[in-house]
Amino acid sequence: MRKLIVPTAMIVALFIFTLVSCKKNQATVAVAVEEDITTPFDSSLVKTFFNEHPKLQEYQGDVEQLYRKHQYHYVWYDKNGINEFGNVLYNKINSLKEEGIENVAPYADKLDRVYNGINTVEKRNINTELLHSALYFYYTETVYHGLDVKKSNEMEWYLPRKKQSYVNYLDSLLVDPSLIHKEEKGLLSQYFLLKDVLLKYRQMEKKGGWKYIDLDSRFKSFTIGDSSTTITQIRERLYISGDIATDSKSAIYDNELATGILKYNKRSGNAASKVIRPKLIEDLNIPVAQRIKTLIVNMERCRWVSNDITKAKELIAINIPAYELTYFRNGKPELRSDVVVGKAMNKTVIFSTPMKYIVFSPYWNIPESILKKEILPGIEKNRNYLEEHDMEWHKEYVRQRPGPKNSLGLIKFLFPNSNAIYLHDTPAKSLFNREDRAFSHGCIRVAKPIELAVHILQNDKKWNQEKIEEAMNKGEESWYTLHNKIPVYIGYFTAWVDTEGTIHFYEDVYDRDEALATLLYIK
Repeated sequence: MRKLIVPTAMIVALFIFTLVSCKKNQATVAVAVEEDITTPFDSSLVKTFFNEHPKLQEYQGDVEQLYRKHQYHYVWYDKNGINEFGNVLYNKINSLKEEGIENVAPYADKLDRVYNGINTVEKRNINTELLHSALYFYYTETVYHGLDVKKSNEMEWYLPRKKQSYVNYLDSLLVDPSLIHKEEKGLLSQYFLLKDVLLKYRQMEKKGGWKYIDLDSRFKSFTIGDSSTTITQIRERLYISGDIATDSKSAIYDNELATGILKYNKRSGNAASKVIRPKLIEDLNIPVAQRIKTLIVNMERCRWVSNDITKAKELIAINIPAYELTYFRNGKPELRSDVVVGKAMNKTVIFSTPMKYIVFSPYWNIPESILKKEILPGIEKNRNYLEEHDMEWHKEYVRQRPGPKNSLGLIKFLFPNSNAIYLHDTPAKSLFNREDRAFSHGCIRVAKPIELAVHILQNDKKWNQEKIEEAMNKGEESWYTLHNKIPVYIGYFTAWVDTEGTIHFYEDVYDRDEALATLLYIK
């Protein structure tokens, strides 16, 4: 019996010793991690990391700036291992498609291996640390800033772009990771509206999208009361896209479908007609995959516009594909007007500059290109050409005199720029009734010039609508300098969500979407 007591005592003592040792070791691991966090790492390891990860090298400068600011201390670890924002970043990297990014993040597979096998009290790892930092800058540059300025200029986009630093932003996110979910990143609010629509259209795509609508070769149009199997197809198509609330499966063109047709036409830039013609069905047959591509392309364009523009007290914005001008005051739209923009061979340039002058009863100083191509040949054929068009030689160029025949109409709005583009009235009012309104030589004709002048001058005591119209019809050119310069933004968006949350798709009038999509889809 005595022989059994001694071994048992030894086993108990060994167990107690082991238990105490394990606890001591665990405490040591936790302390080791905590001590490691407070110890800076060798700065030369940053260069080594980027040599081994060349696909992330463009972010080396940002990473070096980050660690110089933090004296080369770890920022992605706390005493428990990788911190909370590290996990948030990992989820964001794996959800790039939600942001309209088709590419996979460089070395995302390495990040997967970290999170799929990590020990929460693991000692720090310099490669894991630097991979997080590099992918953070990849994410912010890709999602918030988009393509670099050189590439956006290649897309003929000359609106000013604001280069932001995301080093300080990271400090805020490390303290409060939830900030990354808020719309406070300098992005245009339109970006987030398009992002919501993208989610809906991806869901539609997963369900099969919509079917192709077959057309009888003899088809010319459908009006209310007509019956056809094509009507059934159109009804199903509009139900899937949310333009009608229910799908009755009826083959008869009824008022419910007509309401959906009007809604669809309104958000597609088409004429407000209930008549179904081949052009409308051609538009309805654009597949959901193409609509998704359009959404992604326009989300990218939103990245190129700072949300600072919405802070302007006054703002005039023109969307070329929508053929629409909007005057904003204090962030709210006060006036919308149809416009005519440059035809494909005379594209209206995408840029921004402040409006400084209004010219009443303007002369039209005919550009040299138009003089050579149109005016001089006209004079050769008809010696009375200038008089018949109310034109005259002035020094070395031809100008058209003020009056109702003037091609600029009775008023123009100047924002001096190297492209010689401005807003103006026009005697050709019928052009605003067209669906395709790309007709001008590059300048922008405004359907509501009087209303625009009234809104611009509403706080100027010298002017009211009566005085504005009097100056417009005086027949003598007069310039007025605005007290407050108004930013004018000419943009190009083929997809736009309105204030009611409705998505609008517009024709890519200058064929720019596909070129941008090609850039975005390069892996």
